[in-house]
Amino acid sequence: MSATERLACFKAYDIRGRIPAEIDAARAYAIARAYAAWLKPRRVAVGYDIRLSSPEFAASVREGLMDAGVDVVDIGRCGTEQVYFAVFHLGLDGGVMVTASHNPADYNGLKLVREQARPISADTGLAEIEQLTIAGNFATGARRGTTERADLLDAYVKHLLGYVDAAKLSPLTVVSNPGNGGAGVVVEALAPHLPLRFVKVHHEPDGRFPNGIPNPLLPEKRADTARAVVSAHADCGIAWDGDFDRCFLFDEAGGFIEGYYIVGLLAAQVLKRHPGAKIVHDPRLTWNTIETVRENSGIPVQSKSGHAFMKEVMRKVDAAYGGEMSAHHFFREFSYCDSGMIPWLLVIAMMGASGKPLSALVGEAMRRFPASGEINRRVPDAGGDGVRELAVQPAILEYGAAAPAQRRIARGCGPDAREDRGSARRDRRRARGLIQRTRSGSSFWNREFGITRSNPAARAADSAASSTWDPNATSSGDGDTALKRTAQAPGSTARTPRSNRTRLTSPSATAAARPASSPTRRASEPAARAAA
Repeated sequence: MSATERLACFKAYDIRGRIPAEIDAARAYAIARAYAAWLKPRRVAVGYDIRLSSPEFAASVREGLMDAGVDVVDIGRCGTEQVYFAVFHLGLDGGVMVTASHNPADYNGLKLVREQARPISADTGLAEIEQLTIAGNFATGARRGTTERADLLDAYVKHLLGYVDAAKLSPLTVVSNPGNGGAGVVVEALAPHLPLRFVKVHHEPDGRFPNGIPNPLLPEKRADTARAVVSAHADCGIAWDGDFDRCFLFDEAGGFIEGYYIVGLLAAQVLKRHPGAKIVHDPRLTWNTIETVRENSGIPVQSKSGHAFMKEVMRKVDAAYGGEMSAHHFFREFSYCDSGMIPWLLVIAMMGASGKPLSALVGEAMRRFPASGEINRRVPDAGGDGVRELAVQPAILEYGAAAPAQRRIARGCGPDAREDRGSARRDRRRARGLIQRTRSGSSFWNREFGITRSNPAARAADSAASSTWDPNATSSGDGDTALKRTAQAPGSTARTPRSNRTRLTSPSATAAARPASSPTRRASEPAARAAA
């Protein structure tokens, strides 16, 4: 390979690929050697998730590190955040987690961190590690490193319990669904210390994923948790992805709570403990977070999407908390890292202290700032002639003066063009129905936002909203490219560098773009529907 070649498994802020075409145990060994050559660490933690290929990958990583003269602290099977914890708790020089998170069973990968669990992304060393892996010219260490086994589960659980006062928690019934990933082991360790009754769903770790890929961000992966909440009359439900660095919450009726609203909820809670603190958020959905942070005397700070970028910004501004709508939640006390355990513990504490169900805790935010959630579409042959153009705007009701029309348009020239147009229409209807169900129809929209038909100037402003391809979007492995966008109301001026999410235009920006003489006609809901 030449130095200009790329490895498909290297992404923007981690390493993931299909086995064996993109990554295997031999490549994991080479990456470990490259990581050691670049970072020059003395002691490194190594952990691995529940995938069937992970023990072999972890053994190769340990061998690569030891051959480079690095001493390894083997923490065994765990979640990604347990590697983070090992690094900052033991004062190590770095850590390697073998995981492909929520990807299918035939994938695996590595997450690399340095001292204090600082992330290594393409901008901060991952690109250099890739080139060292390609070159493969590794010097033999002056001495071979050693491996020591460390069981840190008790210390990790003690750290988690420090975020709540267990004696003050209410005896709630909680559905726990790790999706056969690794979270069940930690829940079992926490359970004796908490006055909670856990209803366990798919708790047994199983790298074959017999109940499907553990990724509750996908709507089709939520039904088991929702049904369990309803049948058990539980107070809430929790589901995790495979390496449990993300958790997803369900209310007492089994309703899925978008991560967007949990960010605002946790921001308010953190600001009670750290008044005036900075809160970092991603640019995809912003209003609820920004308003909540300001209402609680905090300072909102925007970051690029992606866990590595969020952590970098949090350290730079010393933020107390950061959250992404994708359900990554970051805490200063956790070395600015993301955790899938701390968020639900804080929410349980909030439910008990307030005496309110989860639906009530997020209900006002959902009414004030309704959102469609993230809508994803795969574009076949994105680089070829099959679909030459797919311009996407958020699937949401059309607004005028207060929130400009954001129309989704799908234009295709290949054989799939008709299907793309139909899918766009279906998504638009889905979002409109969701919003109308969220808030009793046109009276709310007319009162709160003033639904109007957009004039030509407003439409021109709308067309300026950008949809861009993310070169680091997850690929299906067969050439398809993922295109992601989100819809929220009203609109956002947030910049989204290196993101393929649609940017919305704010009311003030639209007003500035509209000529002073341009009238804006107020319309009824049927008129708005016709315009959409």
